[in-house]
Amino acid sequence: MKMLPTVLPDVFMIEPKVFGDARGFFFESHNQRVMASLGITAEFVQDNHSRSAKNVLRGLHYQIKQPQGKLVRVIAGEVFDVAVDIRRSSPTFGRWVGMTLSAENRLIAWIPPGFAHGFVVRSDYAEFLYKTTDFWAPEHERTILWNDPALGIDWQLSGEPLLSAKDQRGVRLAQAEWFP
Repeated sequence: MKMLPTVLPDVFMIEPKVFGDARGFFFESHNQRVMASLGITAEFVQDNHSRSAKNVLRGLHYQIKQPQGKLVRVIAGEVFDVAVDIRRSSPTFGRWVGMTLSAENRLIAWIPPGFAHGFVVRSDYAEFLYKTTDFWAPEHERTILWNDPALGIDWQLSGEPLLSAKDQRGVRLAQAEWFP
């Protein structure tokens, strides 16, 4: 596996070593020793799988207590994945990074605790897998408004996003609860 840095030093992508031939392919999507060598020493406690239609936008989500680090990848289709630094003491507070994750490129993204996370589906549908470092705690879940002008995220939309009621009620970063 190879680490690919992003504009936010704590968020990066991982390019797995893929072994392929006429029969298909194989790669390790998670190996604790390799992840530790890349700086990810967290223990993963939950795996999640979602399927979403084209233009579905999920996020920007985080848990203010029981914060989750996420190891994310796409196994069908393509998404534009976004992480926003919401650690008030961070020099990159309020900055975002966007990454294309797809079944074709097989890239894996690491989003550590302290970041809000979301994605929009670019293909007809996408299946999204992610490991988390803490359990889902709906009472601590928060949502930052996906189109907050202060963030200026270019979601690279190809139409109006399809949003859940929760995501429509997100708050602007200025009104959100942040991490220290």
